[in-house]
Amino acid sequence: MYPVPPIQRPAGRAGAASGPPGRAPGGAVGPGIMGFGVTWYDVLGVLPGTEARKIEREYDAKAALLRPGLISGAAPDVVTAVIRAQDLLDTARMVLGDPESRRRYDEVAGLRRSGGGLGQHGTGIGSAGRAPADLGIVDELAGDAVGGLLALAGWPGPRRRRDRRAAVLDVRGLFYRVCLEVATRHGLHVRIVRLTERPMAVDGLVVDQDPRPPSKAPRGGTLTVQLWHPPARSRW
Repeated sequence: MYPVPPIQRPAGRAGAASGPPGRAPGGAVGPGIMGFGVTWYDVLGVLPGTEARKIEREYDAKAALLRPGLISGAAPDVVTAVIRAQDLLDTARMVLGDPESRRRYDEVAGLRRSGGGLGQHGTGIGSAGRAPADLGIVDELAGDAVGGLLALAGWPGPRRRRDRRAAVLDVRGLFYRVCLEVATRHGLHVRIVRLTERPMAVDGLVVDQDPRPPSKAPRGGTLTVQLWHPPARSRW
């Protein structure tokens, strides 16, 4: 699968993801990144089926917020998040910008139906199916139904499973709108801690989160994210 590229180079528009020339990160197409069904479409904030020109525009808009001039003097954790974000954007553009790579990714991710059409965003295998937390709830509901039938027959059945917690998704390096979408998709409420006193009126970047993976959180729980914006005094 396409893993998150290692943090090892300066921020800025690189035009391609880190990795050996001519080779996709990880060497194969995979359904999602960072686990829990976060797709390369999510990273760019676009839907499957989006035309290539819009993908490029979304890449440019997000990469522009990570320019070195905007992060000059930023704290080390912000710089780390910016580098991670740039790597994610570069890889997303590489995977989705090439028609053949995109077709293979859609098929493996379950975003392309057997007849050739695209499925709905958020449906399919891995990147588009029920999150692990959802599967746990479905299993529990099924167990409750079976337990009810057994109780009617005079057998108390297995003890009800009460733990509905699931591992926390990793949203560090994602922009806030993307973070909010994927967190909501997995039943989490998002609480914001703003790191910039006088922020620019642009989308913020997730620098850190609480809880961090691989911690677990209940469905319906709160995910607190530290959000950084370029300061208003910065110049483009």
